[in-house]
Amino acid sequence: MRSPGRSLSLSTTAFSSPESLSEWLRPRLPSDTFALWGVKPGTKTVHNLWLEIEHGETSLNSNHSPQTLPLRTVNVATVRIRNRAGSMLIESHQLLSDGTVRYRERPLSEKMKPGESVEEAATRAVSEELGPRIVKILPGTYVVKEEERASVSYPGLPARYVLHSVEAEVDGLSEEDGEFSTDEFSEGCDYDDLQTAGKTVFVKKHFWKWVATDAQ
Repeated sequence: MRSPGRSLSLSTTAFSSPESLSEWLRPRLPSDTFALWGVKPGTKTVHNLWLEIEHGETSLNSNHSPQTLPLRTVNVATVRIRNRAGSMLIESHQLLSDGTVRYRERPLSEKMKPGESVEEAATRAVSEELGPRIVKILPGTYVVKEEERASVSYPGLPARYVLHSVEAEVDGLSEEDGEFSTDEFSEGCDYDDLQTAGKTVFVKKHFWKWVATDAQ
């Protein structure tokens, strides 16, 4: 992880291709962890990260020193959905396109796009992960916080997550305190460069469960 004394005032870096991003990252990340990208179950590839940067979903910051770890910053919309019993909808795990499983254990969440409001991002997240639904964002539930932690998707790359959380009512979901799954409705299907898309790892299926509030 990033050392406590390192400045957060870093410059944003852009890359022309996944290859240029890989060349830039290689001397800046531990070789043993960088080699795990797209190989270790649950991780993503350099092509995934490049597309995140290209789409404005992720910014990659650096002080330009190869001796200092870069920092990935992501704005995330988190949607806290409850059933009538008060249980919260939690994504337990995901089935990825390479056949591996990524464990989540968190409410529905999605990277925000440039210029997108929290309400827009939350509605899009529900549509992409749960299917077309009527979503009502509950007033007064918005909370924002920041976290820095190791990235599961990109081992060795420190990450700062700006978490924008809202509570919402979503029509058409199973109200039972059980488990169910949904197909991903968009990820991996909207890339213009199909060759690049073929080199990415994306979510195919989401697995959900209702969890009692006192278990959170």
